[in-house]
Amino acid sequence: MTNTDETEFQIAPDPENTRLSQEVEGLDQDGKPVSSHVVHERPPTIFLNDQEIVTSMTIGDHPDWLAVGYLLNQGMLNTDDEITAIEYDDDLELVVVRTARQTNYEEKLKKKVRTSGCAQGTVFGDVMENFETASLASDAVIRTSWLHTLTKKINTAPSLYLKAGAIHGCVLCNADKPLVYLEDVGRHNAVDKIAGWMFLNKIRPDDKIFYTTGRLTSEMIIKCVGMGIPILVSRSGFTAWGVELARQVGLTLIGRARGKRFLVLSGEKRIIFDADSSTIPDEDRKHRRKAAMEDAG
Repeated sequence: MTNTDETEFQIAPDPENTRLSQEVEGLDQDGKPVSSHVVHERPPTIFLNDQEIVTSMTIGDHPDWLAVGYLLNQGMLNTDDEITAIEYDDDLELVVVRTARQTNYEEKLKKKVRTSGCAQGTVFGDVMENFETASLASDAVIRTSWLHTLTKKINTAPSLYLKAGAIHGCVLCNADKPLVYLEDVGRHNAVDKIAGWMFLNKIRPDDKIFYTTGRLTSEMIIKCVGMGIPILVSRSGFTAWGVELARQVGLTLIGRARGKRFLVLSGEKRIIFDADSSTIPDEDRKHRRKAAMEDAG
């Protein structure tokens, strides 16, 4: 059973796991031999009971959390559903989520809309239709001192992001403590894995902060709101529709959070400005370079 005490990094990246990345040989800009780490991609297919739902490109860790979180965020699992089993076949790359409730989403699968997420993320039409009824905790807060502490802890933690790049990270936080840090080739997959972990461990969302290395797109806002998390932070930038949706439901949206700097475009009432930015150092140059590549990619 996963430890759910709210201490730092209950779950953290494992950059030394050879299943997730490998070293390959190549040439640099001067034609000299170099070696570089690259992440793996795997295509597990998710089933809900006996129905095939989707094949998702992922690094392949935590397939149970990924499957449950995906189904939750697409509205195919209800928050009160009883999961009777989660079966994973590594050879066939199949993960099957079984529920006590009978399910049939043939019509729902016809309504999917492709989004701007990496690796062809999808969101379904009725998820958008239910967005207007969403409600987020109004008493949740984020202190700027927490924000600066979180970004430093997360950005300096060992990760595939630092080792190999080509990957996004998402972190579930409480106050200034990063709790669950998961990575994947698509930011939507990293979000889904955290959503699945929260569901299976019965973690409350209303006092949490969600951090991502990826852009604050409409997909990210929809998933965060669907999870019931009132504060979303990114080291990257925004899309116009993402900002519009965040303002529509009162989600606190903080982007470009790097070192002492950040930008708030929605939900500023939850922010307590208790840190003197003049005393906080700028972000390390290595992290700034990676952030620039994220924004361009």
